[in-house]
Amino acid sequence: MAAAVALTRQGVPVSVFEAGRQPGGRARTVQLNDLNLDNGQHILIGAYRHTLELIDFLHPAVPPPYQRLPLTLEVPDRFRLQAARLPAPWHLLAAILRAEGITWKDRLALTRFLSRLKKQRFKLPHDEPLLGFLQRHRQSRFLLQWLWEPLCLAALNTPPGIASAQLFINVLRDSLMGAAGDSDMVLPARPLGELLPEAAGNWIRQHGGAVHTSCRVSRIAQEIDGFTIHSPLGNQSFSHVICATAPQHSSALLPASPLLADIRAKLQRFDYQPIYTVYLQYQPGTRLRTPMCALPPGRMVQWLFDRGQLTGEAGLLAAVISAHGPHVELGHNDIASLVDEEIRATLLPALPPPLWHQVIAEKRATFAAVPHLERPAQRTPLPHFYLAGDYTAGDYPATLEGAVRSGLQCADLVMQ
Repeated sequence: MAAAVALTRQGVPVSVFEAGRQPGGRARTVQLNDLNLDNGQHILIGAYRHTLELIDFLHPAVPPPYQRLPLTLEVPDRFRLQAARLPAPWHLLAAILRAEGITWKDRLALTRFLSRLKKQRFKLPHDEPLLGFLQRHRQSRFLLQWLWEPLCLAALNTPPGIASAQLFINVLRDSLMGAAGDSDMVLPARPLGELLPEAAGNWIRQHGGAVHTSCRVSRIAQEIDGFTIHSPLGNQSFSHVICATAPQHSSALLPASPLLADIRAKLQRFDYQPIYTVYLQYQPGTRLRTPMCALPPGRMVQWLFDRGQLTGEAGLLAAVISAHGPHVELGHNDIASLVDEEIRATLLPALPPPLWHQVIAEKRATFAAVPHLERPAQRTPLPHFYLAGDYTAGDYPATLEGAVRSGLQCADLVMQ
């Protein structure tokens, strides 16, 4: 959708083929008990400039349709680190100095570690698993469990024991270590599917483009002067194609050309990590102390969101479970019951039973962000055929910003 908007803005007629009933893929809107919700509780950060610029373009009204809050990592009554509203780097230094539940020894170790990364210009001599990298830099067990693991799962959706240290440091560079506003948590005030892909589709249609939903492409064939798209609409010819599907679908859609053999091989080496989002509707008076918080280490849930404070859906909590774990072997009702138990045990002991619950499981939510993963470039060896998606080459792991950047890069390549 980012690519289609960018091309339409430059006067290029586009046709979008979308297999689903609405655009958005893993950032789509679902309806649960008359509520429009995201298929997952998405988090943006202030450093995601391209994504925020696209949302702002599609929604020019003031104020913007999202909240910006200072980065806050909080496990209520146990640990709290909040970025200060100060110019960089003082916003981060003040956060470390004022952090609650952390020893002075750990504050010093954390400050030294971040200073060392900055001196290295956030570039490692070689990539390696994040956990070993942090241990070598004398990050204590407390910092590993209460700070680095939650941040790693939020940013890379990959356990730190196998996650790429370089990809994590890239995110750290642009968020915590960037300008003060770059570390902000940006929480959509409406479903993200509504704010971005659906709004983009409407804008494209209004400006002469086509967006075909429930229209799965079965084949992309290379022709002498372009490509033929095979879909339920019949066979249509195009001069350029941007294949913007998930990697497991891209592999099946690549035209039958030996020029794409290396890309096929790269895609076969991808592994994936799930994200489970558990929505629990409690009585309308149910409320967390903050719009979002973390749960203590060792719990199934990493993050909990109060949708009442964020989007006005009183009493609705959204719990996020990142990456593989024992929960993937459980049924959805069992997962919801365990989430409810964890909320009672850590935050709200007098909580009444939920009125309803819904578990949304994205089994292949992101690629596994492991060291030395070769990701295909947006430009392929096949002229006028491009790849867009959060899995393509870039500085970021599988994030909304990575997806938007790849689409904009493809639009630039088409214009060239």
